[in-house]
Amino acid sequence: MIREASFYKKLSDKKVHCHLCPAECLLDEGKVGVCNCRSNKDGQLVTHNYGEVVALAIDPIEKKPLYHFYPTSKILSTGANGCNFGCLNCQNWEISQGKARTKNISPEQLVSIAQENESIGVAFTYTEPFIWYEYIFDTAQLLKKENLKVVLVSNGYINKEPLEKLMPFIDAINIDLKSIDDDFYKKICKGRLQPVFDTIEIIAKSEIHLELTNLIISDLNDSAEQIKKWVNYVASLSEYIPIHFSAYHPDYKMSQRATDEKTLFEAVQIAQKRMKYVFVGNIINDKYSDSHCPNCLNLLIKRSGYQTEIVGLNESHCLKCDFDTKIIHNY
Repeated sequence: MIREASFYKKLSDKKVHCHLCPAECLLDEGKVGVCNCRSNKDGQLVTHNYGEVVALAIDPIEKKPLYHFYPTSKILSTGANGCNFGCLNCQNWEISQGKARTKNISPEQLVSIAQENESIGVAFTYTEPFIWYEYIFDTAQLLKKENLKVVLVSNGYINKEPLEKLMPFIDAINIDLKSIDDDFYKKICKGRLQPVFDTIEIIAKSEIHLELTNLIISDLNDSAEQIKKWVNYVASLSEYIPIHFSAYHPDYKMSQRATDEKTLFEAVQIAQKRMKYVFVGNIINDKYSDSHCPNCLNLLIKRSGYQTEIVGLNESHCLKCDFDTKIIHNY
């Protein structure tokens, strides 16, 4: 469905300037933005993806990954075509960089689907949710009215004004902080690092539950020095932010060797010196999947793959020492 986009300015000669994300696309009539879903139509910025859904599934919340936000729950997950990054290693490139078949689902219909499937809410994921801004904004307001949760899995590449307008309706977000190096963002992601920092820092100061993921790519962002800098940055915000080191596998335009377990485990060991909750993903591993109390090391949540069991929590508190773990619990 085509509708007028948010956050843009009309210029002379029917040009438009999009202000949704830091790409700040300046578009002549008929041109399409880097996100591949917004275009200049007769001097008006329009979005082509309103309600156009490419995927719909009921997932474990842990798959987002969110480990400390209603663990063991299920969430309706959906996404759209397009992205404002052009990551060379994208695992969903068919929909982020291409155009897959869609089905139009209205905000009201999406809320109903979540309710019918006893989902805790909706996770906007698979591709970059912020480029689906208008649909998410409308749907999120309806979800909140029904006491359902709004979750985003994002690259964090959005301008401050649209972010802050949407934030009152967001319950949790996982942001992929891909590297601590701006050159990495320029060469690999076709974006910039500082706007991602800005988003993370705004979210970290809010009531929104935040988790961060770092996809570790062999020979590009896997050195001990880079990982230590990444961890130190996150720790400067809060030592309680759950972080996920994920294994890379060759895909799309990137052929680097897959990340080995040793590199991931070394990253965990570096991170554990500063951070309270450190996990690994994209590999079969139970060693760094569980959540333990930062105060007494009591086992709080046991995970095997996406099988999750809460074993040591009383609401957000450790059953053994009563420490407030800051885990958002089901009960």
